[in-house]
Amino acid sequence: MSTPPIIDPGTAAVDTNQLIAERREKLAALRAQGVPFPNDFKPRHHAAELHQRYAQVPNEELEPQQVMVAVAGRMMLKRVMGKACFATLQDGSFGDTHGRIQLYVTQDLVGPEALAAFKHWDLGDILGCEGVLFRTKTGELSVKATSVRLLTKSLRPLPDKFHGLADQEQKYRQRYVDLITDENARARFVARSKCLSSVRNYMVEHGFLEVETPMLHPIPGGANAKPFVTHHNALDQQMFLRIAPELYLKRLVVGGFERVFEINRSFRNEGISVRHNPEFTMMEFYAAYWTHHDMMDFTENVLRHAARQATGSALLSYAGKPIDLDARFARYSVCEALVAFAGLSETETRDAALLRQRITAAGEAAPAHWKLAELQFGLFEAVVEAQLWQPTFIVDYPVEVSPLARASDTDPAITERFELFITGREVANGFSELNDAEDQAARFLAQAENKDAGDEEAMYYDADFIRALEYGMPPTAGCGIGLDRLVMLLTDSASIRDVLLFPALRREG
Repeated sequence: MSTPPIIDPGTAAVDTNQLIAERREKLAALRAQGVPFPNDFKPRHHAAELHQRYAQVPNEELEPQQVMVAVAGRMMLKRVMGKACFATLQDGSFGDTHGRIQLYVTQDLVGPEALAAFKHWDLGDILGCEGVLFRTKTGELSVKATSVRLLTKSLRPLPDKFHGLADQEQKYRQRYVDLITDENARARFVARSKCLSSVRNYMVEHGFLEVETPMLHPIPGGANAKPFVTHHNALDQQMFLRIAPELYLKRLVVGGFERVFEINRSFRNEGISVRHNPEFTMMEFYAAYWTHHDMMDFTENVLRHAARQATGSALLSYAGKPIDLDARFARYSVCEALVAFAGLSETETRDAALLRQRITAAGEAAPAHWKLAELQFGLFEAVVEAQLWQPTFIVDYPVEVSPLARASDTDPAITERFELFITGREVANGFSELNDAEDQAARFLAQAENKDAGDEEAMYYDADFIRALEYGMPPTAGCGIGLDRLVMLLTDSASIRDVLLFPALRREG
C-alpha cells in the first residue's frame, strides 16, 4: 500500500518563491561555514534491510545489543520538540515501509550545535545519520542518532499537496519529484526493470545471442512507419532514426547467428497517444528453422515468465478486469475475427463494398486504392482490435499488409504472420520470415509504388538487404514485442507515459 508523503502543514500556505529564497539563504550560510555539499559519508545500511532483519525483535532485546547503523536519505518528515526531534528518512530501498526509517535526534547524543542545525534543516534535505537501533514506545523501529549531517541542501520545497504532485503532466515533466513523493511510481519502474531483466535472461537461457544494431539508418525499414529524419555531416548524407531493427537482425541470421535478439529503442515520427510515444522500447528476436507457430508458442512463454518475475503471478488485473496469461492464448484469422467480433458472415467478409461502408461508419478512412485484403484488415483495426481483451493471436494476414512476411505455402494470398493483442492493444507482431530474395524485391517495389502514391509509411527499397538474402537465409521466424505496452499490462497503467521515466512532451513555455 502506498504511503503518501508527510508534508509539514506549516509550509502549505507559504509562497514557493519565498521558501526557495529562504533555502538559498541557508545554503549561503553553509557555504560560508565550509564545504556545503560533503561527499565523505558512506551509508552502510538501508531502511528495508533493517526493517526486515529486526522486524520481530522487541526493544528489550534490541536496544541492549547496541546495533550501530549508518543510514542516509531524504528527510520527509520532521517533528521538533525542545531538546529532542524526530525525523523520517527515505532512502532508495523499498519493503513494507517504502524505504523509510525514523530518526530520533537528541541534544544529549548529538550535542547542542548539531541539534540547533538540525532544527533549521528542511523537508527534502538529504541527511546522513549514524546511531543505534531501538524501538519507540509505539513500537516503531528507529535510529537513536549519535551523529547527523546535512549532505545535500534541497533548494525547492516538496509539493504542498498531501499526495505529492497532483497534476499528471507535471508528474511526467518532473519525474524526479514524482519518484520522491509517490511510492507507486517507484514500484512501477522497479517492476519495469524486473520485466526487462527477466525477458533478457529468458532469451539468453534459451540460446539467443543478444546483439546491437545501428540506430542511424541510411534507409528506414523493418516496419510501415514514418521515420525521423536527420543529417550526418561527415558523410554528408540523409539518415533516419531506426523504426525497427528487423532488417539488420535478419542480416545476422544470414551471417550464421541462428538465434539473435535485441532490446532496443526505436523511433517513429507519428502521433502521441496513451499507446504511442515517438521513442519506445521493443524486443525483436529471430530463430532459424522456426515457423510462426513456434514463435507464437515461445512468445506466450516469454510473457508468462516476465509477468511472474515482475509481479509474482501470470494472473493479472488490468483496469479492474482479469487477464489470464496462464491459459493458452486464443487464435483467430483476420476473417474469423471479423465473424466473431464484428458480426459479419463469412460471405460478408469478402464483400469489398460492405467492408468499405463499415469502415467509414466506424469513423475511419478507407483509401480508394485499398483492395479486399486491405479493407478486411482496415475493418479489423477499426472494429475488432479494441475488443480483444484476453491474450489473442490474430493470424493469416493478407500479403498486402505484410510486406516482410512469408506467404503461406497453401494459400499465397495470406502470410504466416501473427499479431498478439491484450486489453485491445497490440503487444507483439511476428511471422515466418520471407527468405525468397526475388519475392522480397518484388514486395519492396510494390511498397515503393505505394510511397509514390502518397503513403508516407510505406517502405523504401533496400538493395543491400536484398543482396543479403541472395546469399541465402535459412527458414526463420521472427517477432517483435512492445515492452512498454507489456509493462503497462503488468503494472495496470492506463497510459504509456506512466511507464516511461521521461515521456515525450511539448516543450514548456
